[in-house]
Amino acid sequence: MTRAPANLLAVRSLLLAHLNIDEARVRDADLEPAEVGIVGNAAHRGGYHCGSDRLDSDDYSLRESSRDRNGLTLDAAALDVGGFSVRSGGRTHTLASFSLWCVGQCKAGAADTRDIREIIYSPDGTTVKRWDRLGKRSSGDSSHRWHTHFSFFRDAIKAGRDQRPLFRRYLTSIGLIRPTPPPKPAPPVEVPDMEQSDKLTRATSYDKRTVGHVYADMSNLRDWLVSPLGEMDGFLKPAPGSPLALLVEMAKGDRDLDEQIVISGVLAGLTPEKIAAAIPPTVAQQVADALAARLAD
Repeated sequence: MTRAPANLLAVRSLLLAHLNIDEARVRDADLEPAEVGIVGNAAHRGGYHCGSDRLDSDDYSLRESSRDRNGLTLDAAALDVGGFSVRSGGRTHTLASFSLWCVGQCKAGAADTRDIREIIYSPDGTTVKRWDRLGKRSSGDSSHRWHTHFSFFRDAIKAGRDQRPLFRRYLTSIGLIRPTPPPKPAPPVEVPDMEQSDKLTRATSYDKRTVGHVYADMSNLRDWLVSPLGEMDGFLKPAPGSPLALLVEMAKGDRDLDEQIVISGVLAGLTPEKIAAAIPPTVAQQVADALAARLAD
C-alpha cells in the first residue's frame, strides 16, 4: 500500500505551520490540511503520488530516470500544495508567487532543489506550466491552476533526505520565519600581561632587579652570541674574567690561556641548564661541536 514518507510529511507540517494562519476555521486565505497531499487517492494510478504497488514498469516516474528506478519503494514521491494568500513584509504572497519563487530556485540550480524532478504550476491561475529537470515535458492538466505539484526523485525519498530547506528558505524570504542569527563569537580569553616593571619573585644579587632587566640581559646575550666578534657596538661587553669573557678569549685563539681553566671557569659560572637556555638553537650545536673538539685535543 502506497505510503507517505516521513521527509515529505515534514515538509507538509512546515508549510501548514506557517501558512494555515487560522487553524480554528477553514478559510480561502489559508493553506488548509486538505490542500496539502502526498499519496494519491485509491483511484490514482501512476506518477509520483504512487508507490511501487500502483506502478507499472513503463510509468514515466520510473523509466525516465535511474534515480527513480533505483529509489522505488512503497513511498509516494510527490507533494501537492493548494491555494493561500498571506500578508507578510508589506506584501501579499500567494500560491502563484510561491510557485514562481520555487521554480526560479530550481532554474538557478540552488543546492536544496537538487532532489526535485519537476514542478507543475500556474503563474497566473490560468496558464499551466511545468518545469522539468529532465526536459521531457512543459505543461500539465488544468487541475494545476489551483494547486502546485512537486515531484521528487525517488532515491532522495528512499534515502530519507530532508526536503524542508527549500521551503524553509521561502518562508524565511517572505518574513514568516525569522532568520537564525549567527552565533555570538566567544569572548576573548584575557591573559594577564607580565609587566616588565614587576619585581622578580626570587632573590638575586640586585634586589631591585625586574623582569625588564632580565629581558634586556637575555637580549644582549642573544645578540652577543650570534654576532661576529668585534661587531658588538651598542652592547655591553662581558666583564673581564667572566665566563663569557673567557669564551671570547678562547674564540680569538689566545693560546696563552689554559683551555681547562677556561672550561672550568665557564662551568663554574653557568650550569648546563643555564647555558642551554641562553644559547639560541641555531648556535647551540656549533658551540657544542667546538667545545667537544677542544676537549678532544
